[in-house]
Amino acid sequence: MSFINNMKNKVISGYKITKEEALLLHDSPLDDLLSSANEIRETLCKDSFDICTIINGKSGGCSENCKYCAQSSHYHTCVDEYPLLGKNEIQNCAISNYQDGVLRFSIVTSGRSLDEGEMLDVCDAYRSIQENCPISLCASHGLLTYEQFIKLRQAGVIRYHCNLETSRRFFPDICSTHTYDDKINTIRNAQLAGLEVCSGGIIGLGEDVEDRIDMVMDLRELGIKSIPVNILNPIKGTPLEHRKVMSDEDVLRTIAVFRFIIPEGAIRLAGGRGLLADKGMKAFMSGANAAISGNMLTTIGININEDLDIIKKCGYRLQIL
Repeated sequence: MSFINNMKNKVISGYKITKEEALLLHDSPLDDLLSSANEIRETLCKDSFDICTIINGKSGGCSENCKYCAQSSHYHTCVDEYPLLGKNEIQNCAISNYQDGVLRFSIVTSGRSLDEGEMLDVCDAYRSIQENCPISLCASHGLLTYEQFIKLRQAGVIRYHCNLETSRRFFPDICSTHTYDDKINTIRNAQLAGLEVCSGGIIGLGEDVEDRIDMVMDLRELGIKSIPVNILNPIKGTPLEHRKVMSDEDVLRTIAVFRFIIPEGAIRLAGGRGLLADKGMKAFMSGANAAISGNMLTTIGININEDLDIIKKCGYRLQIL
């Protein structure tokens, strides 16, 4: 029995692969790796597919210096800047997305966190959505406190999003205004407040394969089941504007290995998916089983109806994961 098949069978039986095994898998023959990852997904997650959308609820002017981000005030980009959107605009977007077939919706705001007034306003928006639409609510508002997470949960939010972004080792090369442990503490406080957590990262920042695996190993230890995978789309004006875009093969290998590490999770293609030649279709047959649809924060995404067609062609059915 080949190494890949042996690992696949062990993972399906409940085995947690090691970092060393994940590194070996990454360099295994591509077709075998992808098909085995897909078999794990088929066996443990069946044909369920989780699709979500986001709205850029507050844009630009961020105090943090994440090197990939067009919204950072440290860099000169062409991103629109505006304060928190009004409740009606946010609610209308959520209802429209739900009517299009979307299962989850999240308000995403720029900045390290929310001030007291913004917190009251976003909670008001979440309550309004909940009263008018049965869509599942997620939130992404930076490094919040436990008390703020309680308020979000009381407003109807089910899941909080806070990406680790990359490995602990590589994180200081990407951001110096907050730390990896700030991220970990935020995730734990959200969980303590009774929220599910969605956390992943960005690939193609300049990290190596070991960094990607280390990040997902940490996510596994944190009990994360929704893992967004962003592909760096280099933005002019940011320190990473000249980074070479990852190849489709590199992305597929990464997705497949993530499936081996978190076999029952929602591996969610997120920002940068439009850089892939097939907009992610092959990845959806190689371990990925979730996606963020529509526009991203500062880049154009993939149309919801087009995504629903892709999902159908891949043999999936929409379901909350």
